[in-house]
Amino acid sequence: MKFTAYERTLQGTGASRRLRNAAKVPGIVYGAGTPSMIELDHNALFFALKKEAFHSSILEMELAGKTEKVLLRDFQMHAWKPVVMHVDFQRIDETTKLRKKVPLHFSGEDLSPAVKTDHCLVSHVRTDLEIECLASQLPEFVTIDLSGLVKNQSLHASDLKLPEGIKAVKHGTLNPVIVAVTVPKIEEEAAPAVVVTAPEKGKGAKPKKNEKQNQK
Repeated sequence: MKFTAYERTLQGTGASRRLRNAAKVPGIVYGAGTPSMIELDHNALFFALKKEAFHSSILEMELAGKTEKVLLRDFQMHAWKPVVMHVDFQRIDETTKLRKKVPLHFSGEDLSPAVKTDHCLVSHVRTDLEIECLASQLPEFVTIDLSGLVKNQSLHASDLKLPEGIKAVKHGTLNPVIVAVTVPKIEEEAAPAVVVTAPEKGKGAKPKKNEKQNQK
């Protein structure tokens, strides 16, 4: 994806406020040299942030007549307004080794024995994964094949089959669950209706009062 940035000379809270009032977003580009202060068109950036690929793929930034490859590293939103307050990018090249969270896309779920045969429920516990790879190998997303899922199975990060050159980042001994298969609860059968029968005469039945007794 490509986007255009412009050099920013003024810094400080007041300058940033004036930029935002002019529908611009202050930002910075760091890595591989001197950091550059930049500004971007707010609306263009706001809608770009809604695209999955803008967060997880290498971007081409046009700045001062040159095109640089960068990666979105961070952005800040206003506390309650749909306004981008600041954005950070990192310069990279194809030999840069990096860590980045990428989205997980799932396929084959409806073909798995867990769903097709046992009618189980499949929960996507995690929708992204932090990976480590060269910048040239960074994928927009990672597809996870769920066609082999079976009843009561849990798929952990260590179980994922990732493309060559890409590995999941481990944080200590943590091995988070990515997908969990559960058996749906069987609805309780309706309780049989209770039939109430009138007691037989002579067996605890109260005698009916005649009309004369009722008149007394």
